[in-house]
Amino acid sequence: MEQLRDKAAIVGIGQTEFSKNSGRSELRLAIEAVKAAIADAGLRPEDVDGLTTYTSDSSQEIDLARALGLGPLTFFSRVGYGGGAACAVVQQAALAVAAGVAKTVVIYRAINARSGRRYGAGRRSHSASADGFDSVMSWIAPYGLFTPAGWVAPFARRYMHEFGATSEDFGRVSVVGRKHAARNPDAWFYDRPITLAEHQASPWIVEPLHLLDCCQESDGGVAIVVTGAERARELTDRPVMIRAVAQGAAADQHMMTSYYRPDEQMVELPEMALVARQLYAAASLGPEDIQAAIIYDHFTPLVLPQLEAFGFCGRGEAKDFIRDGHLELDGRLPTNTNGGQLGEAYIHGMNGVLEAVRQIRGSSCNQLAEVEHVLVTAGTGVPTSGLIVGRDG
Repeated sequence: MEQLRDKAAIVGIGQTEFSKNSGRSELRLAIEAVKAAIADAGLRPEDVDGLTTYTSDSSQEIDLARALGLGPLTFFSRVGYGGGAACAVVQQAALAVAAGVAKTVVIYRAINARSGRRYGAGRRSHSASADGFDSVMSWIAPYGLFTPAGWVAPFARRYMHEFGATSEDFGRVSVVGRKHAARNPDAWFYDRPITLAEHQASPWIVEPLHLLDCCQESDGGVAIVVTGAERARELTDRPVMIRAVAQGAAADQHMMTSYYRPDEQMVELPEMALVARQLYAAASLGPEDIQAAIIYDHFTPLVLPQLEAFGFCGRGEAKDFIRDGHLELDGRLPTNTNGGQLGEAYIHGMNGVLEAVRQIRGSSCNQLAEVEHVLVTAGTGVPTSGLIVGRDG
């Protein structure tokens, strides 16, 4: 995807408040977030001619367009696999802009994941006419694997067995996320850090996952405006360039633990490694060129193999990388500076893209010095995606 490098840029971001009970529909949340993003870009609703979101988003494009007074739509698309779409929707927008299919594309995601459908509940009921997902689930549901936490737990246990990682190693991810969230006024856990002892004392959900290994269920909406690079420079003196973006699904992919892969891959994320190879090649960058990362943290154990897949440490070494403090603001790779999904909110990873934009703009609540490139990853254990954004010039 070298052809996409710096062809498109992010010029606007918007969000609602993040809560546990928004008190309004997901469509209303989407409208508020998109309106804010368009205003942030210095554009008008009628300037927007493209929309993209997740297949799981409940807000129809035409309803959003009608409510906001958007221009005629020449492009609209959706990406599947839940949080795996978090960066793929940026790819959709960049592809549309680079191909000239649309001039201005808005990405949106709005969910009532706490007050509405509880995303942590998984799927327990099955209709008489099962869809494809239910058919696949029928092979694992009899073993009690109903929920995302249940799907991740076997991977986490195998990783611990192979590399000597401990529950405390997973807990350090949560502690850092909450530490960063405590300084973020928009975060649900603002001013509420935790200690490793508190992590260890939190209830078991599915061993080896404690409650504080699991991300939040949140209500909220976020939106992003993407346009061509030249137009972006006319709109702002600090466009956030889409340096590289990629998708990846690996052999024998499953949801969310790929149970049938060879033993050596049972502690890896081959789909994330595929995304990493594409991103680095497309951007002509390597791990040494990344100053910060927004790592998808729906469950803490899956942060570790992501660090390894992107080359920030060797196979099985992520626990040591984290123990040495490298995810901290003064570490080698400051991670989830907004608090991530553990500390800020769970908006299916899209709020992480907003934080990457803020770091490049220089407006983060935990702003880092001399940030040139930020990596963003999407959902793990599923077909996924990744993104590198950077400064112009």
